[in-house]
Amino acid sequence: MATSLPLHISSSAPEEPTTPYKQYVYAYPHQKAYRLGTDRPPLSEVWAGERLDALSLYVHVPFCEMRCGFCNLFTRTGAPEEVTSAFLDTLARQARVTREALDANGTPRFTLAAFGGGTPTYLTADELVRLCDICEHVMGADLKAVPWSVETSPATATADRIAVLAERGATRLSIGVQSFIDEEARAAVRPQKRSEVEAALGRLKEAAFPILNIDLIYGIDGQTEQSFQVSLDAALGWEPEEIYLYPLYVRPLTGLMARHDKSGELWDEQRLRLYRFGREYLLSAGYRQTSMRVFSRIGSAAVDGADDSNISEYNQQAGMVGLGVGARSFTTGLHYTTDYAVAVPEVRRIIDEYIATPTEKFRRAQWSFRMDDGERRRMFVLGMLLESGGLPVERYRERFGSLPQEDFAAEFALVTERGWVERDDAVLRLTPEGMAWADAIGPLFFSSRVNEAMATYQDR
Repeated sequence: MATSLPLHISSSAPEEPTTPYKQYVYAYPHQKAYRLGTDRPPLSEVWAGERLDALSLYVHVPFCEMRCGFCNLFTRTGAPEEVTSAFLDTLARQARVTREALDANGTPRFTLAAFGGGTPTYLTADELVRLCDICEHVMGADLKAVPWSVETSPATATADRIAVLAERGATRLSIGVQSFIDEEARAAVRPQKRSEVEAALGRLKEAAFPILNIDLIYGIDGQTEQSFQVSLDAALGWEPEEIYLYPLYVRPLTGLMARHDKSGELWDEQRLRLYRFGREYLLSAGYRQTSMRVFSRIGSAAVDGADDSNISEYNQQAGMVGLGVGARSFTTGLHYTTDYAVAVPEVRRIIDEYIATPTEKFRRAQWSFRMDDGERRRMFVLGMLLESGGLPVERYRERFGSLPQEDFAAEFALVTERGWVERDDAVLRLTPEGMAWADAIGPLFFSSRVNEAMATYQDR
């Protein structure tokens, strides 16, 4: 059990949220809080003393066939074969020294894996085979024995690529559709045809992956409940195990930034209205909401196979091994990654530098964020409170020696007063309205240190 901190970790009262759409908190802290380290410790030291029997493997593939107008991910479009091949060469070198660092501290065992990006299926079928070989033969991950997720797109979900992923044991394929209406897709700067989307979904269903996920977006210019229902019905027609509903964000240096002229208040109203419509529609269709964005079909592998064990909790807190430029790794004391950018010239420069990186440099953590006990408490709260299962108060006390309502008194006072959080059977859980405001609740728990680092980050 960690040494208890003084009560009221927060240094000041949290700022009252004015919009439900502050920031999507998928990992804490955000990559914009990382900085190029001065000490750059060896990975063998970073992983010393860490639990190695329940690791997650994440591979970031920074390539796409096109860049959507809302996208601020670390990715390059239209990379030629010489670049993707060189990327895999470098990934293999990085994997070897990473595995050496893990081996220096025990016997690593992977229990989860994911390929993200970017669009991993931008790689050819042969390149995907090579990527899987690196994960299995170098890192030691048994891809046929662990839950393994891959992101894809309508244009790259080709039969030969899907066949590779099915043969190698992928358990979850997530396809970014965003809208089944061609005009809405164009409005989001995602030029695609519904016929292309349906053909890709047909191939994915035929491959019979245990979990098919379809991503949809709400808040597109001109989108209404009626048009959103068209996309919801089209998605439901494929009986996916999961449907993700994402609110549209317009972020710096993205394609939509220059053309976005909506009033923030009116746009918030549209997004909230569409979110509530979509939520009720999916609940009535037999789906269970597990977070603001995630809806899982009751009776499917997405629900029945969900892991609520201590291993799952550990993967959430530490034990993440990242490979590839843009991938993050989490240990108890340090989160580390590579350089990161959004603007096209910077992304290309960083990818080129990654490919040219000497092997010895991969032996040390470069861009990083040092985790202390307070930051670990925040990460724990955010990792559980924003999920439908909620934050178990006693589990928090067992780990940190105090109560979350004591450590974050001002934050919980605010969210309780707003009716966003309630206590039920010793669990702090978001109410339905709290779930709608999850993207505003998450940032309330950011530390001043993280907020300052993110505020001084220069978008590029």
